[in-house]
Amino acid sequence: MSSRAFITGISGLELSADERAFIRAELPWGFILFKRNIETPAQVASLVGELRNLVGNADAPVLIDQEGGRVQRLGPPHWPVYPPGAVFGALYDIDPQLGFKAARLSSRLIAADLIDLGITVDCLPLADVPVAGADAVIGNRAYGTEPGRVAAIARAVTEGLEQGGVLPVLKHIPGHGRATADSHFRLPTVDSTREELDRTDFAAFQPLADLPMAMTAHVVFSALDPVHPATTSATIIRQVIRGVIGFQGLLMSDDVSMNALAGSIAERTRAIVNAGCDMVLHCNGKLDEMRDVAAETPELTGEALNRANRALASRKAPLPLDRQAARAELDALMDRVGTV
Repeated sequence: MSSRAFITGISGLELSADERAFIRAELPWGFILFKRNIETPAQVASLVGELRNLVGNADAPVLIDQEGGRVQRLGPPHWPVYPPGAVFGALYDIDPQLGFKAARLSSRLIAADLIDLGITVDCLPLADVPVAGADAVIGNRAYGTEPGRVAAIARAVTEGLEQGGVLPVLKHIPGHGRATADSHFRLPTVDSTREELDRTDFAAFQPLADLPMAMTAHVVFSALDPVHPATTSATIIRQVIRGVIGFQGLLMSDDVSMNALAGSIAERTRAIVNAGCDMVLHCNGKLDEMRDVAAETPELTGEALNRANRALASRKAPLPLDRQAARAELDALMDRVGTV
C-alpha cells in the first residue's frame, strides 16, 4: 500500500468517525501526537495501535515532541519530568563527559517511555545555536551557544534515543537560534552574513548530517533567499541543507499550519513539496486542513520513498535498561546544576 508524503496530527483522545475515514482513504506516512491526544498509558497505546491499523502498517511511524523542559507532551502523573537541554550544557561546563552522560541518560529514559506506548520517533535533538537578542522560543531548549558543543551534546542525545529503539528527528535545520520571532506566530528573518551562518548555525548541523530525519526551520535567511523561509526555499534546501550541511536523510517540514508560512494550507503544502521537502508535517488536528494537505501531497515515491525507507530501517531494537538506576543517576547529575 502506498503512503502519501505527509504526517498528520489528530484532534483528541480518540479518533472520530471522520478521522478514521480520512486516514483510511489518504494513508498518511505517519502520525504525530500532542498533549490533547494524551491521557493515560493505556489510552495512548490503544490510539497508536488504531492509527497503525487504519493505514495497514504495523511499522507506521508515530512521532512526538518529547524533549524535556518546556517541550514535553508526556508528563505527570503518568510520566516523569525531564530536564531542558540547557542542563546538559551546564553540566558540560563542569565536565564535558558529565554533559554527554546526562544527555544520553535523559534521552534513553525518554525512549523507554515512548516505546512502552508504541511511539517510535522523537522530534529531538536540537542543533539550534541561540544568540543574544533571539526570541525565547528556543531559549533553554538549546544545548549551548557554540556549534561544536551543541553538535556533540546533540549526538549524545541521539545515542540515547537510538539505544532505546527510537528514531531521532534533527531540528530545526538549518538553524532557528538567531530567529527574533516565534515562527508559530510570525515569520522570522535572519540578516546575518553567509559567512557567519556557515561558521555558527550551519556548522552545528554538519556533524549530525548522518541522522535519518530532520525538520526544517520556518526562518528566512536573507543572505541566501530574501523571500522564502528555509521550509519553502528550494535554494536553501538544495544549497545549504543538502549541500553545505550534507544532510541526505528524510527532510520533513515544520508544521505547515504555523503562522510563519503565507497563503492557504493548500498553497503552503504545494510550496513545501516544490521546494524539495520529502514530507509535509501537519499538527493541529483540524480535519479541513488535513484534507487540504492530503489533496496537495503526492504519493511517496522515488528518492523521497528511499529516504523514508532508509530512515525506518535504521531503527534498532531497544537495549536493556535499568530504569530506576538510570533515573537515579540522571537526578544526581541534575542536582549538580539546579534549575536552568
